[in-house]
Amino acid sequence: MVFWISAALLTVIATLVVLLPLTRRVKTSVSDNTYDVEVYRDQLRELEADEKRGIIDAASSEQARAEISRRLLKSAAAAEADKTVYRPQKSATREWLTLVTVLAIPLLSWSIYAKTGSPDLPAQPLAERLSRPADQATPAELIARAEAHLTLNPDDGQGWEVLAPIYLRTGRPADAVTAYRNAIRLNGDSGPRQMGLGEALSAVAGGTMTPEAEASFNRALTLNPGDMRPQFFIINGWMQQGKLVESRDLIRKLLVDAPSDVPWRDEAQAALTRLDKEIAGDAPDVSDIDRATGPDASQVEAAAGMNVQDRAAMIEGMVSSLAEKLKQSPDDVEGWEKLVRSYVVLNRPNDALEALANARKVLSADKVARLDAVADDLGLVEQPGDTPREKK
Repeated sequence: MVFWISAALLTVIATLVVLLPLTRRVKTSVSDNTYDVEVYRDQLRELEADEKRGIIDAASSEQARAEISRRLLKSAAAAEADKTVYRPQKSATREWLTLVTVLAIPLLSWSIYAKTGSPDLPAQPLAERLSRPADQATPAELIARAEAHLTLNPDDGQGWEVLAPIYLRTGRPADAVTAYRNAIRLNGDSGPRQMGLGEALSAVAGGTMTPEAEASFNRALTLNPGDMRPQFFIINGWMQQGKLVESRDLIRKLLVDAPSDVPWRDEAQAALTRLDKEIAGDAPDVSDIDRATGPDASQVEAAAGMNVQDRAAMIEGMVSSLAEKLKQSPDDVEGWEKLVRSYVVLNRPNDALEALANARKVLSADKVARLDAVADDLGLVEQPGDTPREKK
């Protein structure tokens, strides 16, 4: 009932705001000729007064009266003609049409809402929603509940540790960085916490390995040498920075330390073969490129649920296969991003720039801007008149 009363009052107020101006009387505009008539009449009265006081003789008075009267008659005729121009034009049809339209809008709106709306749905205040049992709450409500708890209890290290990976999975990497740092400060340093912090720092940088993120992954590896996930991220970062020798050596170490039945062994061995050719100075053959090194975030997350021996991340799909897929689905901006990054990892800046040029021909302006930002992060530039090169 409160809702309907409020809605009715608001509707009446809105209708009056529109209708009241229509009830005002429009003032008739006055022409300049009407004012001239009054001026000439005043002049005649002043002339009669001067004649009575003897200021002007009879002959001059008669001559002036004739001239003023002539002008008065001319202005009076012009003022009468102006009345048809300055008289406001009223249209009863238009006024009724305006009135009906203004009244029909709220009536129509109310009819539609009564049919499709939910006026009887009970209110759900925030405090009531946050007090629901956990199994009945939505993910957003659970996050809001945790944030409210941490606002009142900022030293709850367990709360920060629970919330940090949720922030990362829901696309809030900056909040995840803060949560992981608080968890480390309150609960102490550990491999999983440093691993999560490194992932969050990389996500904030748009997938680029920053020195701070690399330090977190190295710290995670030191604290938990048996976890291979940090090493995959470190390899990705080194490949982005062009550290091919270091990447090759770390892959070799992984292959030696890992069990023989890990699912990523074939991909890692293919990447190692390609790196050996690149370091030796041979141009890599497309047929030799099975996959770009390093797993993506979803693969790392899936690997985290495996047992100790199998915890690792998968390596990205084949570069050549990705290029073929983009020919069939050229509007896939994420696919273009992966292709460009893969070419950079392969130390093929010319191919990366060619892929950028092809993408610009088929993508919309907003997607091209997104891809250009990725290219800028990767340091890809093209000098006028020169062949494409990678920014040093």
